[in-house]
This record gives sequence, C-alpha cells and structure tokens, in this order.
Amino acid sequence: MSAPQSKIALITGGSRGLGKDMALRLAEKGLDVIITYNNSAEEAAKVAELIQQQGRKAAALQLNTGDIRSFSSFTEELKKILTDVFDNDHFDFLINNAGIGGYQLIGEVTEDFFDELYNIHFKGVYFLTQELIPVLNDGGGIVNVSSGLTRITFPRSSAYAAMKGAIEVFTRYVAKEFGSRGIRANTIAPGAIMTDFGNAHLRNSEDSRKMVSSVTALGRPGVAEDIGGVVAFLCSEDARWVNGQRIEISGGMQL
Repeated sequence: MSAPQSKIALITGGSRGLGKDMALRLAEKGLDVIITYNNSAEEAAKVAELIQQQGRKAAALQLNTGDIRSFSSFTEELKKILTDVFDNDHFDFLINNAGIGGYQLIGEVTEDFFDELYNIHFKGVYFLTQELIPVLNDGGGIVNVSSGLTRITFPRSSAYAAMKGAIEVFTRYVAKEFGSRGIRANTIAPGAIMTDFGNAHLRNSEDSRKMVSSVTALGRPGVAEDIGGVVAFLCSEDARWVNGQRIEISGGMQL
C-alpha cells in the first residue's frame, strides 16, 4: 500500500522575512512547499534548499503579484512544476503573503503610489486567488496576510491599511463561496515585525522599537519567527474548524 501524498503549500513572497519563516515552519509540519519570489532568485533557491534538507519537496517560481496579466502563464508553469517535481496536479494551501511597504500621509499619496499598493496588496491577491482556486484541492485552505494596521491607526499607513482591510472582507467572502468544497479561508494580521519589510524601518529605528514595545503587552516588537507557526497551524488538520477568521499576531498591541 502506497503512502499518502504530502500536502503542498504555495507561498507568495517566500524568499525572505515572514514568507521564509512560513515556508520553513510548514516544512517542519511535513508539508511540501512552493515559494514565489519577485527579484530574489538566489535567496529563494536557498529557502528551497533548506526545505529539502528537512526531507520535503520544494520549488521556487518567479512571480510579480502586482502584474495580473502574468497570472495565466504563472499558473501554467505551476501546473508543470506540480507534475514534474511533486507528482501531482493540484496543491492544498495558498498563502497570499507577498507585499511591499508604503507609508505616506494622506495629503502626500499620489495615484501611482496608491495604484502600486492596490495592485500588489488587493487586486493581485484577488485575481491570483481566482486564477488558482481551480488548482486547489477540495478540503484545502487559503491564508491571506493582512496587518494589525486595520485595527490600529498609525499616520502614513492609510493606503496600505485600506488595502489590507479590503483583504479581510475578501477573505470572508472566499470562505463563504468555497465552503461547499471544504476550502477554508482565514486572515492573519501581524503587528509590528522586525524584518526588512518597508526598508526595515522598524528594525533600523531604536525610537520606533521603543514605541512599539511600550504599547505591546508582551513588551517587544515581533520577529518573523513569531508568525510562521500560526500559518502552519492554519494549514493543518488541527485548524479544520477555523474559517473566515482574522487572527491578529501582535503580542497584544494597543489592548
């Protein structure tokens, strides 16, 4: 009797930061992992190698999540990788993680700035999900990455936070419309995390770190390793009854 096939997770923006930790934690839980990268091919290859060192299958594919016109060709490449590397034609979990930082006061926001955030953080997530749902196994799941900034307001974050607020609404609709296929959809909302996201503004600013620590119940900013385990949980049988939820991972900011 052949062993059951491993579950497969696809993480956008998996070459560094939160996405990298998600990939490694999913591999620890026994999942095979596909990551996407935009420019960091070398870093993505290193992450794939770390996953393989854990005895899991891995692949890295290039994807600009803000270029909606590329999604059809990406899907064809994904199907080929699924067949050639994973001996499969579907995958199980989609984690829409890829993103960029962007911080401007409302009076300074340009249309180009707004559109770039919109294409990557909302329109891209919406249409990539639409594109990949047919390749997702029944009983699988989707995890969308939002932000603590949908609950807590910080100046210069209005456009970014608005896109993430839209993602939270979209996630609930995905959960409703695809529940008949057993597909769960949830949102994680990280708080202030010290990565290179947004030009590493938190990691590089002692004043910002002190401010975040002062308003966080656990008394420190977050790190990437605080996030991946929650995603791994949501992509497990233990989370089979968690659906349509927003889970904030902030250490208790602004309680």
